[in-house]
Amino acid sequence: MSEIYRSEAGRQLLGRNYRAALESWPVDNEHLRLPTPEGETFVVASGPDHAPPLVLIHGSGSNVTQWLDRIANLAEHFRVYAVDVIGEPGFSAPSRPSPASDRYAVWMDAVLDALGLHGPVPIMGISLGSWLALDYATRRPDRVQRLALSCPPGLGPPKKGYLLKAVLLSPFGRWGRRRVVAGMLGPGLAGMGPAGADAVVEQVQLVSANFRYRPGDLPVFDDDALRRLTMPVHVLVGEADVMWDAAVTKQRLEALAPRATVQMLPGVGHLVPARTAADLEFLTGP
Repeated sequence: MSEIYRSEAGRQLLGRNYRAALESWPVDNEHLRLPTPEGETFVVASGPDHAPPLVLIHGSGSNVTQWLDRIANLAEHFRVYAVDVIGEPGFSAPSRPSPASDRYAVWMDAVLDALGLHGPVPIMGISLGSWLALDYATRRPDRVQRLALSCPPGLGPPKKGYLLKAVLLSPFGRWGRRRVVAGMLGPGLAGMGPAGADAVVEQVQLVSANFRYRPGDLPVFDDDALRRLTMPVHVLVGEADVMWDAAVTKQRLEALAPRATVQMLPGVGHLVPARTAADLEFLTGP
């Protein structure tokens, strides 16, 4: 049993659910299994072979199905490579190297090389995926064409208030756990409708019951690292994010990354709803 899961039964349950979700991928796709120094990496490729490439990196406790709500639109314009992050509940290796090392960048080098992507490529990321994209771009700026990111960690210290709330609500069982998840994801859930919001909360609870999230905080990028982000960077942050300070994210990126823009979304928390039209405008721009 891999240590990233709480039990072998839990690993199998999440794997079955993942396979079922992949069957609902809305466009033609190809499943790739790539060798890397951290073990095998699973990638779903969609879109025309001749189209320009786009790499997608999902968030923590998730897998490539986090892109289901926007993959059809993205695949009209790009050859899209949705990457299962190592150490997450997908089909990539369970390896979790230290985020303070360069091993995630070396892993991404291997993924891009195996895909035949040797020139600079655009990368989209969500939460942990945004941190990984930033880490890679600060270490390999020549391999990143542009970054489209949502709610990135690593620009300031994490907020701790929501952790206290989680502790206080934990004795209240299922009701308390739902309140914790809804509070963490924020007001963006309401825009998904009751059924959509319930599905997201249920999925997060299922993953939490069977998967061990990464311990510890992700490193904060220093000023010199952010100055190496010379490519266009567009970031969406929720003003009501309870996990990271959106104002600090905006201030540091716009002050230090010469071509960065940060859009603060009022009434939005850590869960930033898909804004595919705006993403495509940025990704296909000059």
